[in-house]
Amino acid sequence: MTLAELLSSAASDLAGCAVDTAPGGATTWTRNKRPFVIVSADGAIAEFGLDPAVAAAAIRTPDTAPSVRGRGWVAFAPVDLDDHAADRAVAWFASAHRRVGALD
Repeated sequence: MTLAELLSSAASDLAGCAVDTAPGGATTWTRNKRPFVIVSADGAIAEFGLDPAVAAAAIRTPDTAPSVRGRGWVAFAPVDLDDHAADRAVAWFASAHRRVGALD
């Protein structure tokens, strides 16, 4: 399973998610027209728009780095998408989804 497949499955459980694939192949999930997760075209990196306190904790976990997207964004590039990495990705997806707010 790839990061994109894992996150697509996670999105199906959450209300108000929209997904778009850019011409270059990157996949972006939005809620209320605000992006909250972006997966690179090659599927190797997922970037999550997290609350800054959550992002600060996330950065201390394996395979993460600050994203160039700015404060609160974390880049996650797991070498192996094992159960622990998958759990983090799904939890961060849900957290980022909540952060962009309730449905209009």
